[in-house]
Amino acid sequence: MWAVGIMGGTFDPIHYGHLVAAEVARSHFGLSEVVFVPTGRPPHKEGAKVTDAEHRYLMTVLATATNPHFSVSRSEVDRPGPSYTVDTVADMRRTYGPDCGMFFITGADAVREMGTWHRPEELFAMCEVIAATRPGYPLGRLNLPDLGEEALAHIHFLEVPALAISSSDIRERVAGGSPIKYLVPESVEAYIEKRALYRTPNARERGGAAPGGPPGRSPNDPSPRR
Repeated sequence: MWAVGIMGGTFDPIHYGHLVAAEVARSHFGLSEVVFVPTGRPPHKEGAKVTDAEHRYLMTVLATATNPHFSVSRSEVDRPGPSYTVDTVADMRRTYGPDCGMFFITGADAVREMGTWHRPEELFAMCEVIAATRPGYPLGRLNLPDLGEEALAHIHFLEVPALAISSSDIRERVAGGSPIKYLVPESVEAYIEKRALYRTPNARERGGAAPGGPPGRSPNDPSPRR
């Protein structure tokens, strides 16, 4: 049976932790394909500074290009309004058909919030959820009062190495002038450097790189996911 993993995230930027989680999930659950879905307007980050969706989409394409089992969807980037996971999974269900196995891949910490997501009952009815955890992650710390037993039966925990890497740490390292080599693919590192992403105005002046952005778009448009 054809089975698809859907890996949603802000990917600001995408890093090796995301890629390792997707590959481990693909192997462990026998997934035929993993579709990365960069968020367009993540509602859980409303008001926060999020890099322009086009930059995040292009970095995800660059990062996944060498894996034949990975693809990238523009579903949330192109869809107007807040990016709700349930709408994305519904789109994928229509694309792949009712007989396709469908798995939504996310982090264990995000699972704690799933009871507050948009129409969670519909989400669990359409797919299984893979909660990626760090080795030794204390599952006892997860408090899931908003999820019923039926929903909990659809959650599968999976230990994944390299999840200590975080996008926020990468952004801070770039802003502070610290190296990010071996935290992100070389193609993503080069894109960040070329477009001067995550750098302060002073750092841009010191580095001499032009602040990049797609024509007609701001490189730091707020992109407010659930």
